[in-house]
Amino acid sequence: MDNSSRTVVVTGFGPFGEHSINASWVAVQELKKLGLGNDILHVCEVPVEYQTVQSLVPSLWKKYHPQLIVHVGVSAMATTVTLEKCGRNHGYKGLDNSSFCPDSQCCVVGGPDCIDSVIDMESVCKRVAATGLGVAVSVSKDAGRYLCDFTYYTSLYLSRGRSAFIHVPPIGNPYSGEVLGRALQAIVQEMLDLLDQAEGKIHCQHVH
Repeated sequence: MDNSSRTVVVTGFGPFGEHSINASWVAVQELKKLGLGNDILHVCEVPVEYQTVQSLVPSLWKKYHPQLIVHVGVSAMATTVTLEKCGRNHGYKGLDNSSFCPDSQCCVVGGPDCIDSVIDMESVCKRVAATGLGVAVSVSKDAGRYLCDFTYYTSLYLSRGRSAFIHVPPIGNPYSGEVLGRALQAIVQEMLDLLDQAEGKIHCQHVH
């Protein structure tokens, strides 16, 4: 596959609760300034609202036909940049910015309980650590059952796993927006390379 043709959408979230400035959107805007080399990057700010997510995520897939969508969210508890392995369907009780939560408390009625990303987050973590970026990166299996997890599951369901989710700590705790932007750049590039390799293997299997 020609590297110049890869398209990625990266989303961050708007303000909510005590996060009047959402570190995820700050980090995504820093990534936008840095770019992804030959790869095409589109960024989008996502409101912290379940119903908006349900219409916005499919529209991003339809509009851009990306190789990958990476969603970024803030976690007040995070001290590292955290790669989420999977999204979960049930347990959405927290009210969003419109004081709404789904009656079913799930993302997709009848969908699987959990969907894993096709990207091996442990590999991404190791590769990024090896670049000496100076940012701690870890892997998690629980994206928190709020808008982050809801968005991730919705995207994984639509893309059959071709999505990723990254949690970032609040700005200055310990990283600046610029440092987080650089970390996102490194992580997204590793994710794209891993996807390319996986697809290369699939094509080889078809040939034999």
